[in-house]
Order: sequence, then structure tokens, then C-alpha cells
Amino acid sequence: MVKLDIISDPICPWCYIGKSLLDRALEQRPDHPFVIEWHPFQLNPDMPREGMDRRTYLETKFGDKEAAVAAYAPVVQKAEAAGLSINFEAMQRTPNTLNAHRLIHWAGIEGKQNAAAMALFSAYFTGGRDIGDAEVLADIADSLGMDAAVVAKLLASDADTDDIRARDTQFREMGITSVPTFIVAAQHAVPGAQDSDLWLRVMDEIVENQVD
Repeated sequence: MVKLDIISDPICPWCYIGKSLLDRALEQRPDHPFVIEWHPFQLNPDMPREGMDRRTYLETKFGDKEAAVAAYAPVVQKAEAAGLSINFEAMQRTPNTLNAHRLIHWAGIEGKQNAAAMALFSAYFTGGRDIGDAEVLADIADSLGMDAAVVAKLLASDADTDDIRARDTQFREMGITSVPTFIVAAQHAVPGAQDSDLWLRVMDEIVENQVD
């Protein structure tokens, strides 16, 4: 088996698109060689803990609504091509994703890390839910079969906060400046939302080399 590390943020639309395109390739190779692990990277590490009104966030980042719409146009186009529907109108807040990353970490302990990451993407991009909110995160945990009460208690503490921040810092020090970034076999970095065909070629090459 080959390790595939995914460095991502749950509010990154390219991460959602990129993983969905990877999943399409994985479905075509049910005996694929990858063992997947998710890692934290906050697009907005200085975001207030309670998050921010999305309109305020977009105006601060892009200047005005027209500039924001233009910036997100390629996202919408790529998402539609990938068969995804992103409901930007439903998003009222831009969250701090530290707690979402903590949930992904705890889900990993229970073997549900991938399901947690995808549930967070769906909650944010389709449902417009505030995935920085502890109650929302506990509800998502419950939907995954995790103990929501335990997750809520952990979220109310600082458990694993320093670890998440340290891992985020580690990837920045490695030179990663954008997500998604996929790292194959701890050696080869594949940046961005790559098409399924690329992943099919990567997997086929890995299998061929293993046979040789």
C-alpha cells in the first residue's frame, strides 16, 4: 500500500473539488494502492474563533461583490464539471476551521477520517452550515456514528489544539502555501484539484512498479 497524504481545509472549495475528482478515480480502481490520511491547513489562521460574516469576509478579501464573483467563477465552473453543486448563497459565515480540523483528527482515531472530511465539505458547501460552530460539529460527529456528547466535551476544551496548529505550521515550513496538496508516498507533491485521469495514471503507474 502507498500513503496518500491530503493537506486540506474544510472551507477550501478546491479541496472539495479535488477530493471528489480523486474519489471518481478511486471508484474506477477498487483495488487502488492508496491509504489516505488527512492533514490540517487553515486558509485563514488568523480568523476570529467565532468566525466572520461571509459578506464582510469577502469584501475584506476581494474589495467588493463583483470582484468576489469573478474570483469564484472558476470554482463554480470546475465544481459543475465535477458534478458538484456549491451553494454560495447559503453560506452566511466564514468559520474558523480549527475545530473542524480537530473533528477530522478525532474521527481518524475511530477510522472515520475520510467520512468526516467529506461530511464537513458537504455541510459547508451544500448546506451552508457554520462548521466552526460546536453544535454543528457535534451533530456532524453524531451523523458519522461518533459520540456527540464526547465530541462536544472535547470541543469545549483545548484538546489537540496545539497539535493541529503545530501540524499546520509544519506544512507551511515544508513550503506548502496552498491547498489541496496531495503527497504520494511521502515523496511526490501533487498540488491543486487534479482531474480523475491524472489519478488513474498515477495509480496505474504505482501498481505497475509494484509488479516489476
